[in-house]
Amino acid sequence: MKLSWFENFLSKHFKQPVKVLKVGDLLAETTDELKGYGYGSPLVVEFEIEGEKKKLVFSTMRGDSFGHDFRADRVSAITLSYDTFNQLPQHVRAVDFGFFSKEGLISLKEAEEPFIVTEFVEGRGYFEDLEALKNKTEAEKTDKEKVLALSNYLAKIHQIKKEQPELYIRRIRDLVGHGEGIMGLIDNYPPGWEFVSPSFFEELEKKIISWRHRLKNFTHRLSQVHGDYHPWNILFHTEKDFWVLDRSRGEWGEPADDLTAMAINFLFFSLQAYQKIQEPFSSLFNLFISNYLEKTEDEEILKVCPPFFVWRALVVASPIWYPSLAPVVRKKLFNFINNILETDYFDYQAVNEYFQINK
Repeated sequence: MKLSWFENFLSKHFKQPVKVLKVGDLLAETTDELKGYGYGSPLVVEFEIEGEKKKLVFSTMRGDSFGHDFRADRVSAITLSYDTFNQLPQHVRAVDFGFFSKEGLISLKEAEEPFIVTEFVEGRGYFEDLEALKNKTEAEKTDKEKVLALSNYLAKIHQIKKEQPELYIRRIRDLVGHGEGIMGLIDNYPPGWEFVSPSFFEELEKKIISWRHRLKNFTHRLSQVHGDYHPWNILFHTEKDFWVLDRSRGEWGEPADDLTAMAINFLFFSLQAYQKIQEPFSSLFNLFISNYLEKTEDEEILKVCPPFFVWRALVVASPIWYPSLAPVVRKKLFNFINNILETDYFDYQAVNEYFQINK
């Protein structure tokens, strides 16, 4: 890509001359070696305007089989991101969006692939904290403070409700059938994979369909959500304050989506370290959920969260998203998937039991 493409676009955006100094790959600067896949391709553009140096992030989406096969899929996702990022507290701001073409960057005419432009913010990815916890025997004060901050944030944004039953049903339908959802993930597992029997995914889909119809009775729960609230989308810039990134799939949804997206990672990192759920991850997992329940008084969330946990467990167990996992970790995650769908109420205080062969 030519620097002049970015200079022309930014000069039009700011309505004054801009000099681009450097374009770099944002992902190349991360320290994460575990996660093997992602939907986005972000570039950090450093530029000078009126003698001041600034940075913005230009992000595109790759075409893939997770529901982004067609350009229209990618246009839809990036447009929705631009429309919703700035509506959520603490979210990194979107400042523009447009399209690449053979001649450079344009707004719409002769468009090819879409991109979104967001502010660049400094911070430490929360996944780094989870990695560091593998070397601790107990959670420290700062670890607990961060977990409380993450839990309190969800309790705050989920207070905002919306009465639109058909939208809640759509979000549950997307959970099950979207390319980024449960069936999309299943379709991207290798055929004849050694960790599960050939009939496993067929039976799983049947159970998920039953859950979809059960959740249609919970349309009153439609709330403001992030939609992809996991450690790679959290940047702490102080010990307690953080930015959120990459809000996904719209403004409204089921609060269990956000709760499980973060909670599964305390379990996931503990399994990697110990092949079971133990300190310091177990106490932080319990603190994250118990604090949320105390702040929201939403015990009902424990009745609706199992299929959301299945979705997130399918992500972290995936050989595409996490290619270097130990076999025992994948097996434990599939035990969890099997067992949690058989419960009507998630007992988070006895979470280890869900990872056994028979609960």
